[in-house]
Amino acid sequence: MTVASKIAIPLPGTPVPFTFQVLGVLLSGALLGPALAASGQALFLLVGLAGAPVFALGGGPAYLVGPTGGYLLAYPLAAAIAGLGGAQGRRQLLAFLAALATIYLGGWSWLARAAPERAAAWAVWPFLGPDLVKVAVAWLVAHRAAGPARRWLQGD
Repeated sequence: MTVASKIAIPLPGTPVPFTFQVLGVLLSGALLGPALAASGQALFLLVGLAGAPVFALGGGPAYLVGPTGGYLLAYPLAAAIAGLGGAQGRRQLLAFLAALATIYLGGWSWLARAAPERAAAWAVWPFLGPDLVKVAVAWLVAHRAAGPARRWLQGD
């Protein structure tokens, strides 16, 4: 997640940078399963909250209350949802789309507190196309890697 967050590209018209964190959340769910993925994302948030520079623009409590806080706080639930799809084709894709919607809901609702009329323009529209590509990439990777990764994690 830290590597995915460090590829941060500022976008005009939104306080939220483009990152690859959505891809990390989806893959953590697919490869680790719901419980481990949610725990891993929660640990990521705790490490960042403690001040480690794991988020796109650094670390510390300010990042959880700043413009990206809603997205970040949605990651554990989104990772768990992504993990519910297993390695099954359509079911996995639907789980990834539900996880993406969860992340967007977190980001949108967080930004809507400050500017309700701009929340969708800041939190959803600039990211929808690229994030759907990330969903497709995650689905392709998960389709190939989920079984071997889960067997390795379980020691089989």
